[in-house]
Amino acid sequence: MLDAGASVEDVSGMPDQLLPQPPPDVLAPPASEAALQSRRKMKWLIGGGLCSMLSVVILFALPVLTRKRITGCDQTEAINNARQIGMALFEFQTEYGKFPETSTISEVKRKCVTPLTLAGNSSNDFFAQLIASGICQTEAIFYTKAKSTVKPDGIMDTDASAIVHGECAYAYISGVDASANLSTPLIFGPVMPGTKTLDTLSNDGKAIILKLDNSVTSLPIDSSGKIIYNGMDLLDPRQPFWNGKAPDVKWPK
Repeated sequence: MLDAGASVEDVSGMPDQLLPQPPPDVLAPPASEAALQSRRKMKWLIGGGLCSMLSVVILFALPVLTRKRITGCDQTEAINNARQIGMALFEFQTEYGKFPETSTISEVKRKCVTPLTLAGNSSNDFFAQLIASGICQTEAIFYTKAKSTVKPDGIMDTDASAIVHGECAYAYISGVDASANLSTPLIFGPVMPGTKTLDTLSNDGKAIILKLDNSVTSLPIDSSGKIIYNGMDLLDPRQPFWNGKAPDVKWPK
């Protein structure tokens, strides 16, 4: 029978007082080997998990960052090439009184000894006048990296080798007078060689335009392959710099 004076704690065998605690200045006993192994395992699991997560993030992000870097480099090269074409065109204009035209072919041949025939059918032909005149020493500036182009080989001593198919990605606006509206385009690209179609797969879907003020800008190419400027096609006769007349575009061959 239960003693009337016994407490519940006494009956259960549990003490009604906390066990005595060590003084606060006494160091805790060292962890057991099992505890140390458990801690090391936990740190390894946490560190390994973070490394795995970081590896996954890098794995997915690296291709995107690489594509952006490559695209940025390609667009920078295209802009620099357009600027160099502009410098060559203005030097030609200073020397011959106008930008390359069919009417300047005879004058270039008279002043310079060249093996090039110098036709007037494509932008390649008009740019060839810059080479024949000695103003331009390389065909590399007419190139823009794209799926439809090929890197120039530097051979320019015959019609069959100078700025051949695929080495030029810029269209040329023939007949532009140096006294025209300074926002008038002189060249634009990239155009798929042998076509009148802009290459939307290069330069992040943007076109490079060289203007008469020798500035270079990039404009978006819409889904139909048109360069949009002032809310309309760049080549639309309603553009203020065309004066109501469709521009004479020489496309790359």
